[in-house]
Amino acid sequence: MGKFFRSTKLWAVGAASVVALPLLGGGPAMADGNFPSTEGNTNTASILTYDGMVKDLLKLERNSRYDVDVFTLEEAGTTVNKSEQGRDLYVATVGDGPQDVWVQGRIHGNEPYGAESILSLLKNLGTNGSSNYEEIRDAFTIHFIPMYNPDGSELNIRQTVLWDDVANAPLLDAAGNEQRVDLNRDWVSDKFQASESLAFYEYWTMVQPEYGIDIHHQGLKQEYGTGDDVTLSLGISLAPGGPTLPTLANGEYDILTRQMHGYVYQELSKSGFINMDRYSVGGSLEIDIKGGVVSAMMLGLNYQGLNPTGHSNPVVFFETSGNTSDGSLGQKARGKSIQQNILAMETLLLGLATDEVQSVDPEVWEEIPHAPVTGYQTDYAGIIPVTP
Repeated sequence: MGKFFRSTKLWAVGAASVVALPLLGGGPAMADGNFPSTEGNTNTASILTYDGMVKDLLKLERNSRYDVDVFTLEEAGTTVNKSEQGRDLYVATVGDGPQDVWVQGRIHGNEPYGAESILSLLKNLGTNGSSNYEEIRDAFTIHFIPMYNPDGSELNIRQTVLWDDVANAPLLDAAGNEQRVDLNRDWVSDKFQASESLAFYEYWTMVQPEYGIDIHHQGLKQEYGTGDDVTLSLGISLAPGGPTLPTLANGEYDILTRQMHGYVYQELSKSGFINMDRYSVGGSLEIDIKGGVVSAMMLGLNYQGLNPTGHSNPVVFFETSGNTSDGSLGQKARGKSIQQNILAMETLLLGLATDEVQSVDPEVWEEIPHAPVTGYQTDYAGIIPVTP
């Protein structure tokens, strides 16, 4: 009864707060029929801009009851603190709990609703006095990064563009092509390519969070075995039971990340409008990438001696169906996309704050719908088949 009450209460508060925050084109409405909408083209003019994000952050800081603090990485004191094209990199914190949590969105510029979801959740935590939000604020200091990739977001592209500051133009390769970098493959041990990567990495070493959440989009997807539309996929960038995660922190993260998503799956299954599965690539492949931001967090990356103690933390990610690059993100789906992200984040944060996550059977991970796993897609060894 206790868990269901919490989940139901968060659903009610979350739904109201999405409508209350006037982000781009008015308050979102619930989608009818299949989700996300496959009708028409995506109207990118309605998607949150960098300037809109800054405006909303500063408004939330002014109007918050519970000390929302908005600042740039330059103000935080990182050595590198601008995007490739010179934009400020923004963070907002809320809560005064002893444990830090890292929440990032829009690391891929064509995946917009992570930013809007984060702004809505930030409003909830900064203004709502309910016991659930109070419990989260008392347990955690949450570091929100609504728009990790501001340049790519303005261009509506997945990557960022490497920039020549002297020429004020894109860097070109030997063939004269613009050089682009996927920021979610740029936290590697030998070289960071983009300014954003090094800036946020340095800030992560300063924060040393206990947990992390990463918000993404994926294409349209159907559930294995039923063909039902998937609205939200639950992902872990170093696959549980795969080549890497069981070896980290004595296997603790292999267990804890399963519990984190197992808890979210159990709670959000009660919502009635979110259909979840496990994230996969190519149907039967799970990912095991080491250059992704959240993977590097779990690996305790020590780049240029900035993390000498080898701090690491478990992280999970949420993948909302639909993105702007393939035209599959209709406006009908906007409200539902944002709402389910808010509920997923709120549910996980509350479960961690109350230690309910840590009591979940990690084998619930196997109950989340997924195709039989045949291998792992890596960024270091191609496809690694599952061994008997």
